[in-house]
Amino acid sequence: MTLFTVDSTMCKRDGICASECPAGIISMAGEDNYPTPVKGAEYYCINCGHCVAVCPQGALALKTMSPQNSTHVQKDMLPGPDQTIHLLASRRSIRSYKKQSVERDILAKLIDIGRYAPSGSNKQPVNWLVIEDSDKVNRLAELVVDWMRFMLKEKPELARAANMDAIVASCEKGQDRICRGAPHMIVAHAPKIIPTAQADCAIGLNYVELAAYSMGLGACWAGYVQAAASVYPPVIDVLGLPEGHQCFGALLVGHPMYSYHRIPVRNEPVVSWR
Repeated sequence: MTLFTVDSTMCKRDGICASECPAGIISMAGEDNYPTPVKGAEYYCINCGHCVAVCPQGALALKTMSPQNSTHVQKDMLPGPDQTIHLLASRRSIRSYKKQSVERDILAKLIDIGRYAPSGSNKQPVNWLVIEDSDKVNRLAELVVDWMRFMLKEKPELARAANMDAIVASCEKGQDRICRGAPHMIVAHAPKIIPTAQADCAIGLNYVELAAYSMGLGACWAGYVQAAASVYPPVIDVLGLPEGHQCFGALLVGHPMYSYHRIPVRNEPVVSWR
C-alpha cells in the first residue's frame, strides 16, 4: 500500500486534503486531478492524519489510519465560546485533597485525553508515569525535601530565592508543601534529545489538567518535584524513567477537598499590537 489511497467513487477532487496537508506532500496535478503523493512523500509525512480528518467525503485513507477507524467530530457536543471561556477562567490549582482515591479507569481516561495534545512535528514523544500509590507520592515529597535541605546547605542563596527554607520548615511541622497530600501523581517524560519535548509534555499535561477539572477532579503542577527530578539522584532513581528520558512535568491529581465559588481577579494582559 502506498502512503495513502483515494476512493475515486467518493473523491470530489476539491483539493482540500492538499491544501490542509502540513507537509505539503499531496499533489492535485495528476492527469485526473485526484490527490497523489509527491516524490518523497513517505519521508516527509508526519502521520498527523489531517488529510483523513478534513475530507468531507471520507475518500482518503492513510496506510496508518482510515476514515472508518477515526472518530467522527460531533459538533453538537462541542462547548460554545462562553462555556469554554468559563471553563478556562474558573479552573483552579488544587492544593487540598480528600483521602479518596481516583479510580484507575478515570486516570487512564485522563491519559488517553492527553495523547490528543499537539506536539512538534506530530512526534508524540510524551510518555506517562502514573503514581497511584499515595505512599509513593508521599515518599517523593520526602525526597524533594531532602533535596531542598541539600540546596540550602550547598547553594543557600539560590535555595532561599525559591523559598526552600520556608517549605522545609513547614514540612518539618507536618505540612506537605510539596505534594499537598494528593493521592496520585502523573509524570510526563520524554527523550531529552527531542527539541520540543519540554513543550510537548507541558501541553499534554495541560490537556490532562483541564480534563480532570471537567470531570470534577482537582490537579496542581508539582514544580518542585519536576525540578528535583532533573538533578537529584534519589528522586531520579525512584521515578525510574527510561534511559535518556527526562521528567518535563508532574501533576498532582485527586478529589478536591473544597469547591471554589468565584473566579479571582487577574492582571490585565500586557499586549503589543503590530
